[in-house]
Amino acid sequence: MARKDKTKANAATAAKPVEPVTAKKVKAKAPKKAKAAKQKKQKAEKVKAAKPAKADKGKKGKKASVVPVVEKAVLISSVTVYQGPLFRVQHDKLIEPDGLKSERDVIRHNGSVVILAVDTSKSKKNPWIVIERQYRHAANQYLWELPAGKLEKGEDAQAGAKRELEEETGYSAKKWKPLVTYYASPGFLGESMIVFEAEGLVAGDARPEEDEKIEFRLVKLSDVLKMIEKGEIKDGKTLTSVLLYARRHGR
Repeated sequence: MARKDKTKANAATAAKPVEPVTAKKVKAKAPKKAKAAKQKKQKAEKVKAAKPAKADKGKKGKKASVVPVVEKAVLISSVTVYQGPLFRVQHDKLIEPDGLKSERDVIRHNGSVVILAVDTSKSKKNPWIVIERQYRHAANQYLWELPAGKLEKGEDAQAGAKRELEEETGYSAKKWKPLVTYYASPGFLGESMIVFEAEGLVAGDARPEEDEKIEFRLVKLSDVLKMIEKGEIKDGKTLTSVLLYARRHGR
């Protein structure tokens, strides 16, 4: 009887549903993969945090613009020691941006315009350039130069350039664009030189001032560059403007 009951018990145990082995295996592996993925993610976050942050490039991957810091001197006093028709001389006491106290004599000027007048009607690769020859007492010699002149107080630079080109050469131009702005001698001279490139020249009658005796001509760019190489052009504004123009046009 006992043996019979034991047999029934074994049969009952066999009748119970057995969970598939494969289901247990899948259930066991799932948490292992999730844990590995979590560890990988944490590792990646640590590496990312360790790297230095990159500068914000803004929209479309463009680099963020850097705003330059303008450092100016603190002016203690300024006295006009000379006042002439073209410029004045100031004696300034100041504290420079680095904290240095100093005294400076500075020539103050309204600024000047320079005109690189270009005739490209015959050749764009080797255009004709308007240059002038006039006596310069400060240099004690005649100099070859580009047309140029001083600005009136508050005068628009391009309007002044148009006026100077017409007065000195008679030429007017259809196209104007800025080439460069620079300071010729910033150690003591506050004059800025604003250079314009003028194209589409139209000939006219020159109207020079009473104290100006100017000879001008059109010279090929290649010949102007040869004059520079030979030392025949000594004027700074002409050297700066012509060489920059030639560089930008692949000469």
